[in-house]
Formats: sequence, C-alpha cells, structure tokens
Amino acid sequence: MNKTDRLLAIVLELQRKGGLRAEDLAAGFETSTRTIYRDIQALSEAGVPIVGTPGLGYYLMEGYFLPPLSFTVEEAVALLIGTDFVEQKFDTGYGMKAQSSREKIEAILPKSVRQETSRVRTTMRLLAVGDARISGQEKEYLEALRHAILEEQKVRFHYSKSMPEADGNRHSIRTAAPYGLVLVRGSWVLIARCDLRQELRHFRLSRMSDLTVLEDLFTFPSDFNLLDHKPVDDRQVLVRIQVHPHIADKVKESNNFFMEAFEEHEDGLHVTFRVRQPEDLLHWVLGWGANVVVLEPESLRIQVRDEAEKMFKCY
Repeated sequence: MNKTDRLLAIVLELQRKGGLRAEDLAAGFETSTRTIYRDIQALSEAGVPIVGTPGLGYYLMEGYFLPPLSFTVEEAVALLIGTDFVEQKFDTGYGMKAQSSREKIEAILPKSVRQETSRVRTTMRLLAVGDARISGQEKEYLEALRHAILEEQKVRFHYSKSMPEADGNRHSIRTAAPYGLVLVRGSWVLIARCDLRQELRHFRLSRMSDLTVLEDLFTFPSDFNLLDHKPVDDRQVLVRIQVHPHIADKVKESNNFFMEAFEEHEDGLHVTFRVRQPEDLLHWVLGWGANVVVLEPESLRIQVRDEAEKMFKCY
C-alpha cells in the first residue's frame, strides 16, 4: 500500500472505529509506529482535524466525514447486503474487495445511521444464496416482516406445509414472534418462535398467505443471535439415486438442497441425499423421468412406481 492510499485508509479507519492508537494503526497497516506518526502529521498539515490523546490514541473531530456522501438507513443496508452477496458468490479477490468496500461504507456513515444500519442487518442473513425467484407477494411479505422484526411485533399467517401432518392436514394458522429472515438457496425463510408449537420454527415465505402484522409485542431472547443461529438438522434418512450419464452434469447443477455426495460408477452417477422423509424427493425424482432410478430406500421406490402408474392412467 502506497502512502496516499494509507493516508486515506487511516482517515476511514478513524471514522469507522472512533479512535485508535498508533500501535493499532501500525499493526493494521503492517508498518512502524514511526511511519504512522509521520502519516498523522501529514494528515494534520493537510487540514484533516485529528486529535491525539495520550494513552487513548487518535480521533477525528466530531462532525468530520470523508467523503461527503449521505446515505439513508435503507440505502446503507442495500449497499452492505450487496457486499455480503459479492463476498459469498464471487472469487476470493472480489471477496476481499467487497470486504474493504463494506468497511469504507461503514466508515462514512454518521454514527446514528451506522448504528441503525447495524441493527437492521442483524435481522437479515444470506446463507447459501441460490437463484432467487421471488414473487411480488413474497416481496411484500419480506418488507412487512422486516418492519415487524424491528418493531418487535408478532405476526399471524396461514401456512401450507410441503407434507401433511399425521391427520392429513397441510394447512394451519400460525401466530409467531419473528426473529429474523434468511435467504437460503434462493428462498426467503422466516425464523420465528411459533405460539402453536412453543418453539423456534422456520417458515418459507412462499408458503405463507394472509400475513398480518399484529399489535401484540414480544421481546427478543437475550441469547438469540441470527448470525450464530444454527437450526437443528433433522435430516436423518439417506436416499441413493442412480443418474444416467448424459444428464449427470445437469443433476449436479440443479443444486438440490438435500444433496450430500456424488460417486462416479460404470452405470452412471450415484447421488446421495439426506432428507427428513423420502417423500421430500418424490417430485424431484419424477421430474427427471426415466433418467434417474431410486436405489434406496425401498419405500421411495414404491412411491415412485405408484405415482408413475397413476400418471400412466391419465394418458
């Protein structure tokens, strides 16, 4: 890093962190404290209002911001989430640039905006981002839920599960305290404490309808942190499928959520899945037609055969 870049970076670091000692700056920029002293002097001579306090370090005078940009909270959140996306989806080089861009954006935000932006970002998380196809209704729900989380208001909605309960019913009305939103493989998921189940549950926005934000308030548990949250993995059933060689690449690229491993065999690609129940893969298997064959479990083989026979009768 040349001197000009380092001088700008020092100002940005002081804006972002409030105050730093010469030793801290020297360690961060991998240079000597003597060089930092010279840099601080050069910045002061250039008109940058830096204040030094013995034992505490250097600070920028209140009200000094560089460069003169002004972002609303929503604009800042959009930019910072954008850097998160680039860091996840691009190569290491761009990932590092995204990280440095994020630090620069945070540095130029006034303290009040920076704090509110940080609070909003704790309610949303990008995880294993895929090809997101979000409907207009989901976008409306996303905005409503985001506000409900920030205002700590409960929500009520109709929910349709992918598989029926023991009584055969797939539909229910849920009231829940929304804790956060996570984008997982292209699908937005609400993490919320469900009043019906009395525990933390995950709800896909695509399966919601009639969402209503209630006046009822809730309090976030002190031990909940969206960034550290890891759902209980209850996918305990293994499924093995044989894939015809000519579509092996397409199956790999499908990026199915339940995929665990691939193995090349003479009869084609063998794919291992880990699911909650075999039915989770029924429609996925049927979508590939005769190009895929279920090897195990036998229960899924029977389900596929029965469904194929029903389809045959329709034609």
